[in-house]
Amino acid sequence: MEHRSDTPHAQQLILGRIRAQGGGYARGQVWIEGERIAAVVDGEPDPAVLAGQGGAQVLDVGEALVLPGAVDAHVHSLSHAGEGVVASTSAAAGGGVTTIVEMPFDGPGPINSLDRLRAKQDLVTDEAVVDVALLGTLEPGGGWRRAGGLVDEGVVGFKVSLFLTDPFRFPRIDDLELISVMREVAETGSTLCTHAENNEIIKGLLAEATPQRSTDPLTHTRTRPPVSETLGVLTALEVAATQGASLHVCHLSLPRSVDLVRWYQSQGADVTLEVCPHYLAFTEDDMLTQRGRLKINPPLRTAADREGLWERVEAGAVSVISSDHAPWPTELKDHDVVLDNHSGVPGVETLVPVTLGHAWRRGPAAFDAAVAALTEGPARRYGIDHRKGSLVPGKDADVIVFDPSSDAAIDERTLHSNAGWSPYHGHRPGERSPIR
Repeated sequence: MEHRSDTPHAQQLILGRIRAQGGGYARGQVWIEGERIAAVVDGEPDPAVLAGQGGAQVLDVGEALVLPGAVDAHVHSLSHAGEGVVASTSAAAGGGVTTIVEMPFDGPGPINSLDRLRAKQDLVTDEAVVDVALLGTLEPGGGWRRAGGLVDEGVVGFKVSLFLTDPFRFPRIDDLELISVMREVAETGSTLCTHAENNEIIKGLLAEATPQRSTDPLTHTRTRPPVSETLGVLTALEVAATQGASLHVCHLSLPRSVDLVRWYQSQGADVTLEVCPHYLAFTEDDMLTQRGRLKINPPLRTAADREGLWERVEAGAVSVISSDHAPWPTELKDHDVVLDNHSGVPGVETLVPVTLGHAWRRGPAAFDAAVAALTEGPARRYGIDHRKGSLVPGKDADVIVFDPSSDAAIDERTLHSNAGWSPYHGHRPGERSPIR
């Protein structure tokens, strides 16, 4: 963080604990002029400087932490018609997320053409209450040829899936075409994100008769074993490395997957990864109580896997923590047969409190790494770090306050998503698992 002792004329002053240059948090000042950060200064303000500001608004948050606004790198606003941009971005604002990276797999049609991209840009301009960066996608059968035009029109990257979720909205790119996709995305200089699960393993297990109609919620985890994730991750990594593409592997659930990404990084590949708070807060055993509401792809894993992910967060091996906000209503999540439920959970509004609450309890290393993975990491991955991700003079005045002493429970009835529920209902910051 850059600190300056010379304070220009500013309209607002936020006082609280800010990241100190030597580590830790100490009282400091964030001065704001218009929509930009004007200065970040250690210590208490000089009364004479305050008097010379001509009535600047002052917000003193005491011992709470003043942090950069979070960048949620994985939000689905339009997969379900009941959500929409107003609800998802209002939820973001309510939870300290000041920028979202919006996924392209919209219900009316994936963002794989200039017409659909422009229509979505207009919608975001009209309805968003936080900043939004848009991803495009590249459909099977040669969609990679449109990559350059979509980048020229403003997408910050692309997302494709190695698993077939839906042939129209969320299709699969097979291994052969993935080579062309990676090569073309590399040519554009943008980033490709992947949903990395092995299609053949999962489809084969799903085709077995007994699991299909099972009411056992752990059927979901058994039909998506760890190897289905790690093989998908390896495929994406190897193709990216051979084609020189910038790759971001989404929503990893396994420590081994993180290690695979780190190995390719050690070989010089431009690859990053994300994990999600549900993998850091829950285990597969929580499906026994929340059932289909915790059906997520990839699925929840063991307590040992959860701990392994936290260890890698603390070590700085996780560059991005995102919500994978998927706001399905309860009627799509409460079927007795677990595989009949949609996959994903609402989470953009709970991303920051859940992640930072857990991280704070684990200690300074985990907390600092979690803050970076919510702010600097995603901003850098999507090329918006010149404006987002840190409290630096000249960047956008995206500022949030986190109070680690708060024990207020998350109440799904007060959240802004139209999903109307949360898997974290009753969760208090810093607790190892939600209250049931």
